[in-house]
Amino acid sequence: MDPKVSIIMGSTSDLPVMEAAAKFLNEMQIPFEMNALSAHRTPEEVEKFAQNAHSRGIRVIIAAAGMAAHLPGVIAAMTTVPVIGVPIKASLDGLDALLAIVQMPPGIPVATVGINGAQNAAILAAEILALSDVGLHQKMLQFKEDLKKKIVKANEELKAIKYDYKV
Repeated sequence: MDPKVSIIMGSTSDLPVMEAAAKFLNEMQIPFEMNALSAHRTPEEVEKFAQNAHSRGIRVIIAAAGMAAHLPGVIAAMTTVPVIGVPIKASLDGLDALLAIVQMPPGIPVATVGINGAQNAAILAAEILALSDVGLHQKMLQFKEDLKKKIVKANEELKAIKYDYKV
């Protein structure tokens, strides 16, 4: 089994957040890999990873970083594989990471999810892959339908809650 998605984090301290991405990809039966690479501490390894990602079969990269948050942009600068950035709440409530990831120069796009939004990054990765995978497309349709059902059920449960002035 070869990975189609690569989850990259600046350090293993990001793992508690990034586990949400791994769990979703696992549930969808999408082969993935996880690695810690630092744009600042291991720049040569980041470059090697980014330049070889496509030839290794990686089709989407989810890159997480906090504070200066250069990892997603550095990877995006060196590959044509779509990069989804996950800003990690490490300092300044994660706003520093969010701004660092979302404010990329023209020609170096990084799709960016919300702070600590690893699950949404995995969902977006699955949607990208589903464009050329009919089976995965069906799984994603079912996932969206299940989301709808959860809200319908929650609304029914709210109707059962009684208050004197609730109409």
